[in-house]
Amino acid sequence: MKRSLISLAIGFAALNTFNANANANANANANANLDQQVKSVEQQVIKWRRDFHQNPELGNRETRTAGIVAKHLKALGMQVQTDIAYTGVVGILKGGKPGPTVMLRADMDALPVTEKADVEFKSIKTTNYRGVDVGVMHACGHDTHVAMLMGAAEVLANMKDELHGNVMFVFQPAEEGAPQGEEGGAELMLKEGIFKKYKPDAAFGLHITSGLHSGQIGYRSGPAMASADSFEITVHGRQAHGSAPWTGVDPIAAAAQIVTGVNHIVSRQINITKEPAIISFGKIAGGVRNNIIPEEVEMVGTIRNFDMDNRAQIFEKIKTTATHIAKSSGATADVHIHEGYPVTVNNPELTAKMLPTLERAAGENNVIEMDKITGAEDFSFYALEIPSVFVFLGGTPAEQDLATVASNHSPYFYADESSFKVGTKALSLLAIDYLNTHKK
Repeated sequence: MKRSLISLAIGFAALNTFNANANANANANANANLDQQVKSVEQQVIKWRRDFHQNPELGNRETRTAGIVAKHLKALGMQVQTDIAYTGVVGILKGGKPGPTVMLRADMDALPVTEKADVEFKSIKTTNYRGVDVGVMHACGHDTHVAMLMGAAEVLANMKDELHGNVMFVFQPAEEGAPQGEEGGAELMLKEGIFKKYKPDAAFGLHITSGLHSGQIGYRSGPAMASADSFEITVHGRQAHGSAPWTGVDPIAAAAQIVTGVNHIVSRQINITKEPAIISFGKIAGGVRNNIIPEEVEMVGTIRNFDMDNRAQIFEKIKTTATHIAKSSGATADVHIHEGYPVTVNNPELTAKMLPTLERAAGENNVIEMDKITGAEDFSFYALEIPSVFVFLGGTPAEQDLATVASNHSPYFYADESSFKVGTKALSLLAIDYLNTHKK
């Protein structure tokens, strides 16, 4: 009996070893197949990117870009919806096996920037933006996002029979903000019902950055990018001669005190051990000549923070501080706060689960935990609705110094094409691994 038990144990051990080896071989084959698929679309991704770069379109006007995207998704056999939030495109890839729906997102819009980068596919497009003649440029890399997601769509379409669920491809307009007087971006796509209609279970996004070297991937769990809000303060006084300020009410003096008071909000009234915050004035305007105290002063600025409760406190304290300081000097202040993008929060549990996926895509040594970024992203609206992860792809060649390279939004911004294969693979793997680990 004892010998039989020993034999049985040996048999189970051998079977476990066989299964482990079989799984390892299957994973190796799957990885090799994916790498081959990514390699097969790499040159097409580069070609798409160069085309989009030479033909940039501003927010809510991405008609040509959206047309190319929709045509590609339809050719891959997807269910495609167009004209969402002006020019948005959604493609649904049905997997061969039952499972959840995972969303992958790319933004399509360019910026009103005149390109100065020395590349053969340089943009020479111009436009009139808010009364100023200016160039149009993909200075934030959205052209690369579109191209890489189109590449991932082709990769995943070629593997659809193996997918345990569906992939929702979202090509979004106006991430940089809608034209004045219009709505746009992720918020409008949600308002027009894409989540209600397609019901994604999780979302992933990727953004190229000059802050990492080519092929590196940056991530952060929890609050990753700041909320971005703006404010306007108009201080109303009473005009007087500069030689006799006591005969009027000086809004400039009140405005100066408001600047000091508002800057004390973060340093003295907000718990910054919880999350950091920033309030910056960008413009103060009032008066026409040296010896006339003006009737009013206009002040505008931005608010950045990483906690939604702190955000609400800051809004209220700016209003209280400005109005009370103005009142103390006999003036009045009107305060208007314009809510922009919320904090971009990467779901901690989902981030931890997908970290091995990122390491498979870029290599373990190339996946870097990043500091918080005080820039903002409207991917944050999706992350408010469903578990989401937003990561960064390095686009600066290895030989260049990250400290001196042109940043995103610079007219000299450049995205290294060698990084696109890593981005395409990462997007594909995020979908594959999420579906495989959330089978229904």
